[in-house]
Order: sequence, then C-alpha cells, then structure tokens
Amino acid sequence: MSHSQALEQLADSLEGTLLYDNLHKTLYATDASAYRIIPLAVALPKSDEDIVRLVKFANEHKTTLIPRTAGTSLAGQTIGDGIVVDVSKYFTQIIGFDAEKKIVTVQPGVIRDELNLYLKPHGVFFGPNTSTSNRCMIGGMVGNNSSGTTSIRYGVTRDKIVEIKAVLADGSKAVFSTITSAEFLEKTKGDSLESAIYRKLYEELSIEAQQQEIKNEFPKPEIHRRNTGYAVDILLQSDLFGGTEPTINVGKLLCGSEGTLAITTEVTLKVDDLPPSNNIMVVTHFDSIQESLEAVMVAMKHHLYTCEMIDDTILDCTKHNKEQSKNRFFIQGEPKAIMMFEVGSYISMEEAEKQADDLIRDLEANKFGYASPKLYGADIEKVNELRKAGLGLLGSIVGDDKAADSIEDTAVELSDLPNYIADFSAMMQRHGQSAIYYAHAGAGELHLRPVLNLKTREGVYQFRNIATEVAHLVKKYRGSLSGEHGDGIVRGEFLPYMIGEKNYELLKRLKLAFDPNSVLNMGKIVNALKMDENFRFEAGRVEPEIETIQDFSDSLGILRAAEKCNGSGDCRKMPSAGGTLCPSYRATRNEKDTTRARANALREYLTHSDKENKFNHKELYEVFELCVSCKACASECPSNVDVATLKAEFLYQYQKTNGFSLRNKLFANNAKMNKMGSMFPSLTNIVSNLSLVKKAMGIAPEREVPHLAKQTFRKWLSNNKVNNNGNVNSNSKKVVLFCDEFTNYYDVNVGIDAFELLNALGYEVITVEHEESGRAYLSKGFLEEAKMLAVKNVATFAPIISEDCPLIGIEPSAILTFRDEYLRLAEDKTAAQELAKNVLTIEEFFKKEILAGHIHAGQFSTNEKQIKIHGHCHQKSLSAVEATFTMLNVPKNNTVTIYNSGCCGMAGSFGYEAEHYDISMKMGEDTLFPKIRATDENVAIAAAGTSCRHQIFDGTSRKAQHPVSILKSCLKN
Repeated sequence: MSHSQALEQLADSLEGTLLYDNLHKTLYATDASAYRIIPLAVALPKSDEDIVRLVKFANEHKTTLIPRTAGTSLAGQTIGDGIVVDVSKYFTQIIGFDAEKKIVTVQPGVIRDELNLYLKPHGVFFGPNTSTSNRCMIGGMVGNNSSGTTSIRYGVTRDKIVEIKAVLADGSKAVFSTITSAEFLEKTKGDSLESAIYRKLYEELSIEAQQQEIKNEFPKPEIHRRNTGYAVDILLQSDLFGGTEPTINVGKLLCGSEGTLAITTEVTLKVDDLPPSNNIMVVTHFDSIQESLEAVMVAMKHHLYTCEMIDDTILDCTKHNKEQSKNRFFIQGEPKAIMMFEVGSYISMEEAEKQADDLIRDLEANKFGYASPKLYGADIEKVNELRKAGLGLLGSIVGDDKAADSIEDTAVELSDLPNYIADFSAMMQRHGQSAIYYAHAGAGELHLRPVLNLKTREGVYQFRNIATEVAHLVKKYRGSLSGEHGDGIVRGEFLPYMIGEKNYELLKRLKLAFDPNSVLNMGKIVNALKMDENFRFEAGRVEPEIETIQDFSDSLGILRAAEKCNGSGDCRKMPSAGGTLCPSYRATRNEKDTTRARANALREYLTHSDKENKFNHKELYEVFELCVSCKACASECPSNVDVATLKAEFLYQYQKTNGFSLRNKLFANNAKMNKMGSMFPSLTNIVSNLSLVKKAMGIAPEREVPHLAKQTFRKWLSNNKVNNNGNVNSNSKKVVLFCDEFTNYYDVNVGIDAFELLNALGYEVITVEHEESGRAYLSKGFLEEAKMLAVKNVATFAPIISEDCPLIGIEPSAILTFRDEYLRLAEDKTAAQELAKNVLTIEEFFKKEILAGHIHAGQFSTNEKQIKIHGHCHQKSLSAVEATFTMLNVPKNNTVTIYNSGCCGMAGSFGYEAEHYDISMKMGEDTLFPKIRATDENVAIAAAGTSCRHQIFDGTSRKAQHPVSILKSCLKN
C-alpha cells in the first residue's frame, strides 16, 4: 500500500481531519524556531480515540507523531517529518474546576489567558505566564514546562501538575497523578506498557550510583527553571529513590518531555490566589547590561512579583512599531537596559508604595540605575505588553542579519548571573559579535540572541560555534541550557555534554521504555537532529530576485518582507486579547487562515518555486483567500508583517498569468460602474438588487447591494459653492476635502454633513477635481490601475497641500491610501512622502483642531447623548480610533465609549461575495454584533467605514452613523 493510500484510509477512520496537501504540509513545516521540516501529513483530531488511531497508524507504518498546539515553539519541538498532531482546534474544553481543592482540569488546546479569564471570577489563576500567553496553550506549556515572568513567585508549569491523562506509544491510555510509593510499586506489576514504564523507572532510579550521577551532573537544584532532558532529578525526591517524599507523580516527568513520551489529552493543574491588586512597577534604567544584572541581587531581596530585563536593541525596535511605540512612554533618555521590578501588597496601596520606595532607595544606595519611574494600573500592563512583544519585534529588523535562537534560553543560579554574563560578553567579543538581551533576570534566565545571517555558511558556522561555547560556559556554572523553551532540535544535541554520557544513556533507555517503536516526536531530546541542519533558509543560496509593482525597498524586497514573520503566532490571539488580528483565523480557527500562514506560504513558494511566475500557485491563492486586508497585522504583529500589502501584490502577479475574473473586474471598477449608474440611480438600484443579477454576479442573496444616492456628492457641491452660514471669511482656515468614491456615490449625506459641519465651525472647504482613491483596485489586485491613480493624485495634491491647508478625508480606507499604499506605488516618492505628512482622516483633523483650542464645547449643544464607537480596521492600524473619541467628546454632555471590537467582516466587496458571506458574518459575530445587540436603542453607534455601517445593519438591524454626522447633530441651533 502506498503512502497516499494509507493516508486516505487513515483520513476516513478519523472523526477529525487529516490534511496532506502541499499547502498544509508547508504551513506546518515551521514553528517559531529557525527550522523547517516538511511533514508527512497534519492531523486535527477530534477525540481521544482519534489520537489512539493515529498512534496505531504510526506504529504500523513506522512514522512519528509530532504533538502541536499553537506552534510557538522556539527550539523546533513541533516540526518533523511524520504526522503533526495539532490539537489546537478541537481539544479546547475547560472540563471542570474544583474551588475547594483549587484545581482545574483542561484539554491541551485551552489557551493560557482564556483559562485565566474563566478562573478570575473564582479569585484564582494559573500562574506561569509566558510572553505568548494570549495564544499559547496548556498542552504546549506542559510539553515545554513553561514558566514566564511570574515564576519567581508562582513557580513553573511542572509545579502545577496534579494529573495528566495521556495516550501511550502503543495506543493504550494512562493516568499519571500523585500516588504513594506503595501504589507506585503496585503499578510495576502487569503486562501493560504503563506497567513496563513504572518497572523501568524503578529499575533505573533505584540504583544509588545512578542517583548520584544525576545529582552530580544535572543543573543545580537551586535553578528552578531548568528543562534539561527528562526531569529524572525531580523523581529523586521520592523515598523510593533516596529522597524523603512519600508520594510521587510521573506526570512531572512528562512535563517538559516535549511530546516524546506520551500524547497528553487532559491536564489537571493547581491554581493560585490572584496576585494583589495593589501593585507598582518600578522601571529602573541602566547605562549597561552588566550593571542591570548586578542590580538583580539587590532587587530580589524585596520579594518581587516580576523581575524582567529588556535591552536597548529591543527598545529601539519599539520606536518603529505602531502598537509598541505607545507603550514606551516611560522611557527616560537612552538606557542600554531597563529592569521591570514589580512589587505588590494585599493590604493597601500605601504598603505597596512603601515597598517600591524601599526598593528604589536600596538601588540608589548601591548606585544602580539612573532613573526609576514608578508605574501604576493600566500602565503596568502596557509595559508588560512591550516586554511580551520582544521576540516578535526582533523579526522587524530589516535584512538577513537576524536575532538567532541558538543560545536564547540559558539559566544559571542567581548568584552566578553577573559572572556568567561577564564571561558571556567576553566570549561574544572574541567572536566579534554583539548579542540581544532580554531576560527573566530574577530567575537567572537570559534570552541571549546573537545577530547572525543563517543564509550564509559563515552564519551557520557561527550558529553552532557560539552555541557550543555557550554550552560549555553554562556547564561551568552547572546551569541549564534551557530554562523554559525546551531542548527540541536546537539544544538536544548538547544533552550528552550537559548532563553527562551516563545520564544521557539513561534518558535513552527511558525513552525506549515509554516509546518502544519510536513513534513519538523523534529527533527531540534524545537522538536529536543536528542543530545546524534543516533551517528555513539554505545556506549559500542565490537569493531569488522577485520583481514587484509595489516598492518593498523598506524590507529589501517582498521576500524579506515575508521573512520578517518569525512564527511567534501573535495572529492566533483570541478576541478576549483585544485588537483585530487576525479576523479570518478567529472565524475559522484554522492555521491556514493566520497571518503567519500567509507569510510562511509566500516565503516558501517565492523561495522554492521553479515557475517563471513564482506567484502562480493555487496554494497561495488558497492561503490568501480569506484575508480581508484589514491591516491589523501591519500594526498588531510585532514584526509588522503587512499581509494586506503582500496580498495585493500576490493577486496582481497571480492574475497576470491566470486572468482577472469578470466579477473582480466589476468590483475593481466599482467607481466607473457607479459613474454610469448614477445617471439613472433609481433604475440602477432596482436592477443591481434583482436576484438574477446578484446570482450572476456571485453576490450573496442575503445582501442588499448598496444604493446609489439620487445625486452625487460632487453634484451637490457644484450646487452649493456659496457658503451661506456666515461663518467662513477670509481669515478662515482652509482644508481640502477628498471626495472619495464611496461618499460621492453612496454616502452623499455624510459628505454634506462633513461639508456643513466644517463650514459651521468656520473652516473654508476646498474641493478640486481628482481621481478616485483606488481602494477597490487595491483590494482586487489591479495594481497597474491603482498605481496610475496614485501617480495622478500625488501630482494633483502635492502642490496644494500643506500643514496650513491639509487634505482631509471621510472614508478611512480611501484617505489612508495616501499614507500607505501610495508610498509604495507613487513614482515621485519624495512628493508622496511629503504629501502623506499632511493627509488626515476627518477625525484626526478635528482632534488636532480641538487640542489647538480652535474647536470647543461652546460651539455645541448641551443635550445629553450617549455614543459608542466601532473603529474601522484601517483607522485602528494606520490612524487611531482615539481621534474619533476626542472629536465626539467635545460636546459637554456627550458620553462616549469605544467598543473593544475586531473586524466587522464586510471588508469592501468580501462580505458581498456569496462564497464569503458566512465567514463575513462569523467575523461580525466574533465581537462586534453581540456588543451592538447589547447596546441600548437610544445609544448612537458611530462607524466611520461605509462597509462597517452596512455590515452592522445586515448583522444587527441597527443603523450606524459616520462620526461627522453625529457631531453635526450636536451643533448649537
């Protein structure tokens, strides 16, 4: 039987899904590490029985199973040449919570932050807190023995293990929990694989010489964060093996085993009382890395809740990231490193203040740091978000020199930390290298990253050479080569040296006992794959030259723009995490529909395709299909991977070879169609909404095609050139209003409101003849047409726009093209860049004028009005919804709030297309629709986007208004 036939049979036997097409194998070939291995297939099991079937298949066909949840592993644990078993889609249930025992039982696909949202009303939480906490899953945290920022107070995942239910390597099921020594011995009797495992553990660990070997060679027990091999040193605490504990839990051995010993199906965890709400973060600024780490010993005497370090490289990356630039408000000067020291009190804020002041005094007395601002409340979370973005931010470094993860997880005893860093720095100087530092400093763990080019043979040589020297340095201090990220591929090869050959042979024997036929995640921990092979990039390759119509020089080309994605998986976060990224993944929960998948697929095919047009792959079309070009990735992804721009280029290049469909031509030429239709708007509206016409066009029958207004906005403007309100005079500030194609044909009333509102507030509104924005062309990949429009509009507006006379726009997706796509399409780059500086959304303009005191409450009614704002995706990514908030708050008695809502799901023509209707509505149901349904009928809903307003009506039967219409209604009579 062929592989293909065997996989077909397996697929038929599963309740879940088995995928073995080229696209899915490509997407699961990488995680957040430097490695790439194409798997045999990808399984999405729905039940324990599916996992049993997969294990039996692996035994029968001599392949391996690679367990995976969010795929954010940094050491290559979740990739391999067998079947990737992704439990993130279906194993997502919180099974139960016992308040009295303070334990919670979950499936492995439960997200850490989602679990804590569930636990919060009960006054408890799951402590380990990784930087990926809004998408990482409990199964992965167990597999890696994750810890994160809170380990100095709340321990690591292994400390929380109560019970693990698992499928063993023969397909049998086992439960690993805390048992007495007598019960352990009882389990050694029997013929099952479980009994054989217990016998082997007893046989090996009862030997005194083996116990002593473990004690001599394993990392110091004082180093709490240690993931070196299998945690046999923990089992030595049992009185069975020379310790004093009368109980033992083999589940703690599974924790950190990276799916090489069993496949977890259910975990029971201990939880802790919530941290104190009276907390303060002291952020101390240092002139050197060495100084910051020497300060840790002083700081840790103050019973901290967190003790984290970030270096200047990461801080510099935050300057150019839209989201994180807002979170660096506390930075004073140009520190080489900052330390985040958090104190807290259950008693009172006064007690927390005392702790913070004592800490600062102690640091100052020891001459550590040059500034120590104190942060409170929401500001603490902002700093935590900045730290969490660290890894992703490193991906935004332009070029092929990247922060490599060969040595990024070392841990030493806290007292050894300053000397270890001094030795490390000297070593890096010998290599002519500078490193990037960020650290769980209070736990002695450092995420150190040399900057290497793994596309070169020299870079690969350095990758191994530096890793080898660091292994020897860590061993010198009896540290752990992995504190929390695991051995995987990148560190597994060094285990014989790190724990000694005898202990390594012990691990191999234990692996064989658990997994006799080597079906569980082979090549990790024992018999590890070589750490300098199977990279994403082929060393010494000739870099593919990819010609594009858009200018990707800011990333040194489109391929490097895609390569900025390092796999950190921020695009897999859930609605509860806030933001918009990534609406298609939130709707489908499929890896294929993440930003990461799109960047990975583009990188893969542009690199490996042998076609003349490297974009000409149906797999790329499939992976980009559900991208709604919301641009959330351009701001919320720490690496700034702008998939909307990548998609526009892909569509253009793909359709050059495969042709542009009639429907795409009609949607792209929407403005031209509307120009003709507006001659007979009533007839056009009737015809375009006929069922037969919608069917022929591929438009969802549930949708009402937007109606053309009775007259265009330009027509209205030509009839209303004379300002008759008496507020405009020769001294009035001038603004140029962009007459976008959506306002001109559909939302004429909004255009009129904007014009009259500006006039009423004393502004002279200028309109000129100009081209449409090109938004429809961009969304459908008609980039030649979009480029032509960009060139013409830049030429039209550049000579007349200035800071004193800005260009302002009503429809966010139209006006913001000047600040985004035009910069890639315009031929006169300098003119486009200068113009972009003075292009504003109308909300931004009002905010600017309000802050300057030119618009004030006295110009508006004092009537009470409640307003809730839904931000357009492009506003959120390229502008700010806060501008709308400021604008609508000017009237004295307006009460304004912003919905924490994601993408509405309409996305221009996307939501009208019949095949996308259901997904579009699902995106709306994600956060927006439920919030609007819960909003009182008397509350006005503000939405700047025309698509948003239509989608809100279709999904909730509520009519939303443009913010200018709401503000105009607030004018004094």
